Amino acid sequence: MSDPRTRTQDERAEWLAEFIAPLRVEPDSKVDLAAAFDPAYRAGVKKKDAQELLGRGVALLADYQRRLAAEGTTGVLLCLQALDAGGKDGTIRHVMSGVNPQGVHVANFRVPSAEELGHDYLWRYACRLPRRGEIGIFNRSHYEEVLVVRVHPEHLARQRLPDPDRGKSLWRRRYREINDWERYLTENGFRVVKLFLNLSKEEQRVRFLRRIDVPERNWKFSAADARERTWWDSYQTAFSQMLSATSTPWAPWYVVPADRKWFARICSAAVLAHTLIDIDPRYPDVDDKSRHALQQEKRKLEDEAPAGAARDPYERSSKKNKSSNKHWNGKHRNGKKNSADRRRAP
Repeated sequence: MSDPRTRTQDERAEWLAEFIAPLRVEPDSKVDLAAAFDPAYRAGVKKKDAQELLGRGVALLADYQRRLAAEGTTGVLLCLQALDAGGKDGTIRHVMSGVNPQGVHVANFRVPSAEELGHDYLWRYACRLPRRGEIGIFNRSHYEEVLVVRVHPEHLARQRLPDPDRGKSLWRRRYREINDWERYLTENGFRVVKLFLNLSKEEQRVRFLRRIDVPERNWKFSAADARERTWWDSYQTAFSQMLSATSTPWAPWYVVPADRKWFARICSAAVLAHTLIDIDPRYPDVDDKSRHALQQEKRKLEDEAPAGAARDPYERSSKKNKSSNKHWNGKHRNGKKNSADRRRAP
């Protein structure tokens, strides 16, 4: 009989893969963003179930992030792309709410500095990559170099490229270079997870108005945000071409419906959880010599227990709670998943 813990992990992975499949951009496919992906899609999930689903996802991420850090072999790079008001900050805040902040680093990329412009366009992103055992989040990412820079060619002039490099093949070459860079990272133990938060033009308008109408949100709005809306069609074209050219087997894109913030957060947690389950990080094994040394230290600490105190209260409580551990994939009865649970969560 297979280990039930392994069976549970397999069932989680299967459910998550099925849940996120409609979001995945198949490699080598030609994407028309507006036609292929609905920003209001919610996969039949109801908002009343959102908090429970996200809570399970956050707990699962916290568990696997601890394993990732303990193993210290693989790093994870999460790239978030979206237009203004797409929900990047909220996604980071809610999805990563349960993880150890020491193992997660967020990099925000603004207008390049003079030093950054003095290097190749990928240099500043390479400087902010996570270490092994860490999750790094790019709030906007190296894809700005084929999005904003493409929609606004004046930014390209600031990069001081040699004249021959500014021809019509520039964008095809950048797609190739980015794909090669991500493949290099993947082959060296760094998984690249790419989420595009897909917001409708109407929902962006509503969110901008809220930022204007609610005094506590005024600081989040700038006239530059509104001006970018005039480039909406250009951005949609740039997004479609980016997704078509850079969704690869080693680093596929996931287009997350972003009109409903609660559903976007569930989807983002699901994609990241599926990646971590696939990595399957393990706590390091302790050899016999080290285990013997641990037991010696354990006995010394037990001997220091005050009169009337348990020699090892943690050992007693851990045994009591071991059988009551809950997993994100729901309850099991007689080793089989309840059919209602299967419909609701992995």
